[in-house]
Amino acid sequence: MAKHWSESEVEAVVQDYFNMLRLELSGQKYNKTEHRRALIEQLNDRTHSSVEMKHQNISAILGRKGIQAIVGYKPLGNYQGALFDAVSDYLDRNLDLFALFKKDAEATPIIPSIQDFLAAYEDPPKPLETSASTVAEPRTIYIPESVNFLEIEANNIALGDAGEQFVINFEKARLIRAGKESLAERIEQVSVTQGPSAGFDVLSFEADGSDRYIEAKTTKGTKYNPFYITPNELRFSQENAKRYHLYRVFKYRTDPKLFTLQGDLEELCNLRPSEYVARVK
Repeated sequence: MAKHWSESEVEAVVQDYFNMLRLELSGQKYNKTEHRRALIEQLNDRTHSSVEMKHQNISAILGRKGIQAIVGYKPLGNYQGALFDAVSDYLDRNLDLFALFKKDAEATPIIPSIQDFLAAYEDPPKPLETSASTVAEPRTIYIPESVNFLEIEANNIALGDAGEQFVINFEKARLIRAGKESLAERIEQVSVTQGPSAGFDVLSFEADGSDRYIEAKTTKGTKYNPFYITPNELRFSQENAKRYHLYRVFKYRTDPKLFTLQGDLEELCNLRPSEYVARVK
């Protein structure tokens, strides 16, 4: 049976996580293993895997709060309410962090260079896991409305444009490798030539010359970050499911990667309304 984490242990794990997050968002290098080793010395006979799971739990909590998580820690749900409270308390005591979150969300990225664009491809994420060693939340956790920094990042026009350029380069590499240089030359950034009403961002092609409609969504965070789609984008994916591809670009801050989803987004993603249009009855 897993040992109960004391209040001081939970606070130490939260402190260590945010120390690393500060470094990551500031563009400074750090070593997760070294951090974990130093942290274990402050804890009550904890294993490396148990500490890593706690860090993953914190990533899940930050995702619920609309805050960028550490890229290397995949979100892990089913965390204790005490850990959620500790993270919330830390944020309340360190309000300077919100300026860092905002700066990162609004930052204009430098387009990373990559020698082999096709090497940036990864498989789509699997559903987020829960941990058998964590305790289910004893109550429903209410998360009050606050600034959603992931949404701010999603509205970062410069980041979105940079991600589209990355996708265009990826598509050119894909078609050239297939021996279709003439098709690669015809790729079009539709978001610029036609605007958002088109319902997708990039017009590319299959090897047989048929159209490939691409919607690009870019984040500096992990592949598990949620993304935002408009009703028009959703409708276009449904009406053009056989030719529609969503390209999710992630880790754009330092080591850009992407995965793709093909088809109707309503069938591929869990969709949750983020706002409503209301009229008085």
